[in-house]
Amino acid sequence: MRLRNVKGAREEIAVSEYVTQNPKEQKGKWREAFALDAPIHVEIGMGKGKFITTLAELHPEINYVGVEKYASVLIRAIEKKRGREDLKNLAFLAVDATELPEIFDKGEVDRIYLNFSDPWPKERHARRRLTSGEFLARYEQFLKPGGEICFKTDNRALFDFSLEEAKNAGWELSEVTYDLHHSEYAEGNVMTEYEEKFSAQGNPIHRLVAKKVTRDE
Repeated sequence: MRLRNVKGAREEIAVSEYVTQNPKEQKGKWREAFALDAPIHVEIGMGKGKFITTLAELHPEINYVGVEKYASVLIRAIEKKRGREDLKNLAFLAVDATELPEIFDKGEVDRIYLNFSDPWPKERHARRRLTSGEFLARYEQFLKPGGEICFKTDNRALFDFSLEEAKNAGWELSEVTYDLHHSEYAEGNVMTEYEEKFSAQGNPIHRLVAKKVTRDE
């Protein structure tokens, strides 16, 4: 869900120490950007940042990059990180997802999280969905061999579309469930703010994991 415009958000983001400025210059050098040389996990469309901030707290052995193009939302994630000197394994990007192949080098990212992405319900907008064949091809440019996409949504139509797109693109699917919170995959699940609200109303959450399979595997 998008927030209303927050006055001064773009200006603050442009100078924030928590947002990587000129990220394309960091391509191929992301591990050097963190205090620890560790795997890199990226959340695309992180919203207010609850999910990725929680992961960074739970897993200091992993480096996290949160991507959010809407300034009025990203500013809330910055507020969560402000003063948290312990979260040295978390950085933010204020970019559109289409730019990611220009920001991350081949094999530089180990895992991608897509949580409650915009469903773009009109068929003519299908290619804009973050699980479309076009976007899967983009992810292949920087996701390591055997790397994964972890996708959650409450939108059944988008979930079914995503399953078909991943299959057609040759990705290996696992942990597929139409009701995450009542499945064997519920343990350890970190919820987004949207997920907490939606599931509290008794609505099911759909989840899948898609693995990048190379010709050599």
